[in-house]
Amino acid sequence: MAVEQTQVLPAPILSKALEAFVDKFPPMMGKPIKTSVYDPQVADRTKLQTDAYTAAGGLGSLVGPQAYEQFMSPYQKEVMDATLSEFDRQQTIGQTGLRDQAIQAGAYGGGREGVMQAQYMNQGAMNRANLQAQLLNQGFTQANQLAQQDMMTRQGLGTYMDQMGQSQQAYDQAVKDAGTLAAREAEYEPYTRLGLIGQQLAQIQPGAFPTTTVGYQGGAAPASPMASFLGGAAGAGGVLGKLGIFG
Repeated sequence: MAVEQTQVLPAPILSKALEAFVDKFPPMMGKPIKTSVYDPQVADRTKLQTDAYTAAGGLGSLVGPQAYEQFMSPYQKEVMDATLSEFDRQQTIGQTGLRDQAIQAGAYGGGREGVMQAQYMNQGAMNRANLQAQLLNQGFTQANQLAQQDMMTRQGLGTYMDQMGQSQQAYDQAVKDAGTLAAREAEYEPYTRLGLIGQQLAQIQPGAFPTTTVGYQGGAAPASPMASFLGGAAGAGGVLGKLGIFG
């Protein structure tokens, strides 16, 4: 019995596209995706940030009871020594004046002159101590103000450096992120390309391209040996009958 089969073939141009599309899949199935090429990366801290961090550690020297010492001007001691030296000179002059007065009054070497000298010396010592304390307090106050001002300046500079460093770090991070995305897109590019092509092929409507209809008809089934024998025997009997061999 003959078998007839009909097959509708797409247009050759579409058939080639589908074959090329399908042939891409087997090699890609066994190829692993290299996720390491687009691993997320974090930008390093910038030099401005590290410098600001290091400088912040040095701010400890600007606080505490000895913080003012590094801001004491060497000229302050010179000014204080010169001021006290002048005070001592004036004290000596005053003491000499008291002695001259005692001599003129005829009381030099007496008890009254001794009391006056003692009182003058005591008052002078107190005045000198007060002057020295005033000079030291002025130097300390000025040095302490300079220490605080320096700390505030360093803090402001450190904040500025850190902000600038953060801006640079943000830019570096953006560059790394862009590189990561680019590496990911490059790794996925073959799959993305096939996906887009597949979408286009899937949207082609039937009948958009001419098709070809091919019919196939198979040959008759081969006769069995018994059928061949019976057929041959029937044919032989007919011929022999005509010849009068069987009456």
